[in-house]
Amino acid sequence: MWYQLNDTARVISPSLLFYKERIESNIQRMLYIAGGPERLVPHIKTHKTAEIVGMQIQQGISKFKCATIAEAEMLADAGAKWILIAYQLVGPNIPRLFALTQKYPDVAFHSLVDTELTADVLNALSADKQLVSKVFIDVNNGMNRTGHTPDASVLSLYRHLSTLSNLITTGLHIYDGHIRNAEFSERKMETDDAYESVSPLIDLLRNDLGHDPVIIAGGSPTFNVHTLREHVLLSPGTSVLWDCGYGERFDDQPFQYAALILTRVISKPSMGIVTIDLGHKAIAAENPIENRFRILNLNNYTVKGQSEEHGVLELPVEAWEKISIGDVLYAVPYHVCPTVALHDYASVIEQGEVTEEWKIVARSRRLTI
Repeated sequence: MWYQLNDTARVISPSLLFYKERIESNIQRMLYIAGGPERLVPHIKTHKTAEIVGMQIQQGISKFKCATIAEAEMLADAGAKWILIAYQLVGPNIPRLFALTQKYPDVAFHSLVDTELTADVLNALSADKQLVSKVFIDVNNGMNRTGHTPDASVLSLYRHLSTLSNLITTGLHIYDGHIRNAEFSERKMETDDAYESVSPLIDLLRNDLGHDPVIIAGGSPTFNVHTLREHVLLSPGTSVLWDCGYGERFDDQPFQYAALILTRVISKPSMGIVTIDLGHKAIAAENPIENRFRILNLNNYTVKGQSEEHGVLELPVEAWEKISIGDVLYAVPYHVCPTVALHDYASVIEQGEVTEEWKIVARSRRLTI
């Protein structure tokens, strides 16, 4: 099996595994779907790892998206020269952004705004520092998490931004993470309808700028929808590692599992019950218990419980009898992004061997400045 290690004796459990060849393959598949590196602005929130950023840069990808200041710093350290912090910055995060711009003067940093108030604050603080800050208008086209609704008032927001001397409006950020229809045709229809609601603002920016504004749209679920749209940049994130939450839903996307959790059987406390060292401190637990992981080398089990350091499985008696304490199991996270953030390091696997460790640098929220 592709996931089995040749020797697990020195691999602790639970342990995060990154399969390098599969990561490389997923990056190639992202490039193929996008039609080239110039259309990609991959989100790094999934892996938070400088080495994977380096792999993407080697393939010609030059723009990146992130969610935190620490992720932006990791990107700049890794060599990225164009970075969108896909977040509306408030409070101390604004001077933290300024610290980054001073530390990396050759990097173009951008952030999001969705109200005149936050734009005014960012503009005033930028003026105090004699800086010009680059922003994208964050548009809410249905997710209702952040962003300005694409009605007539968003045109007023754009006009207001145009009057602020220390802000430059680069374009629009249109994230539709709420669209997750399993059937591609249904997902495409909903995505197209949501995108169409932003068309008046796109036309205004085009007329005002004299050229097409930079538009960054979608995430992993709608990646292969927005690639059909001209002049739109694409920001898949989960695609680089993939997980069973997306893998079991989106069979139209060709990505491979590239991150697993190695876990071991630690107890057989009663007939038909097996306990593994995979608690919710090692794998994302925001979903119901049946949707937290899938074990690749074990069948006919039911997840009965999970605590901080334990996972409890129920198996048929004949399967239970074949399992021994110490057996190694390989689990695919249902949601890989917060799973990676639970680990300091990932063991890198090449041809069944652990070849190195990669630090999950940006799981920290602190700057090194």
